[in-house]
Amino acid sequence: MRLSKPLRTLALGLGLVLASLSSGAAQEPPINIMTGSPTGTYIQFGRDMQNLMANCGQQMGVVESAGSLENFLGVRQRRQTQFGIVQNDVLEYMQTFAGQDPAVARTIRGVRIAFPLYDEEVHILGVKDIGSLADLAGRRVAIGTENSGTFLTSSLMLSLTGIEPAEKLTIGPQEALAALKAGDLDAFFYVTGAPAPIYADEDIDGDRFHLVPVADDTLRSVYTPTTLAAGTYPFQTEPVDLVAVKAVLMTFEYDMRGNAYHRAACDAVSDLSSLILTRLDDLREDGHPKWQQVDLEAIPPGWDISACVNRGISPDYVASCTAPEASPDSDANAAYRRNICAVMGC
Repeated sequence: MRLSKPLRTLALGLGLVLASLSSGAAQEPPINIMTGSPTGTYIQFGRDMQNLMANCGQQMGVVESAGSLENFLGVRQRRQTQFGIVQNDVLEYMQTFAGQDPAVARTIRGVRIAFPLYDEEVHILGVKDIGSLADLAGRRVAIGTENSGTFLTSSLMLSLTGIEPAEKLTIGPQEALAALKAGDLDAFFYVTGAPAPIYADEDIDGDRFHLVPVADDTLRSVYTPTTLAAGTYPFQTEPVDLVAVKAVLMTFEYDMRGNAYHRAACDAVSDLSSLILTRLDDLREDGHPKWQQVDLEAIPPGWDISACVNRGISPDYVASCTAPEASPDSDANAAYRRNICAVMGC
């Protein structure tokens, strides 16, 4: 696959990104997950996992980020950051350049899969006269902030189809939506799992804007074809054909017999893995709707599962976290329970 100059430049600039991720904030907890913007699905998944750990007495920080590429690099380089949510096409991108650039090869060394997650749709919200992806040619299009998965996916899609917008703005979804409403933008890409809160905005006028369908055969062979059901968002009255990428929870291959930092990090990975596996039904019931689509067997090709994950999901693993003790019943509550049991049985 021939990639555009911006993507080749991005690969060569990974060292600069790594330098910026060399350490976390001083006050962060010892366990962290890198997610995405406040309006995306990643951060909601991060909070669901944060709640799992909190219920077992462990504090895990949820870190906002530019998105997938920064998250991948953060898992590799950022201290006390054991997890990051990443798009599958970012993984393919990193593998493509690993054979061409030693710096990229070093970057992916030691990064492992924790769990495959869900498909996230490529949303392209645009003005109504953009009827297809090809109509983005010659228009003003926002492609996501640099180091985000949206930036990578939108750049790949435009490169694969040969579409050249008149202007490509590297801004995030909230800024892009405001520019679209103001008439300063014609469309913007945002890769996120539906339903995404940003599109629940009642101010998105369905007479002016719509989700641009993706029917290009090349893209539908590279990505997963999907259909967004009518009514997923207030402005969207008809089903829309889109494409999707797989979101994946990444971690690092910590040495469970290594130094104190590696042992503690491996314990955190094992504990969260055990909780996700044993409480997946709870996540599907109480967490983000996308948990219902999580397929734990859909491992991306070419990537290995972490040894600490495999330890955590083994049948004999006992998590080092412990659930908070329940408060004892008051005398009144204890009497109530005895009476209920006497009548109904316990």
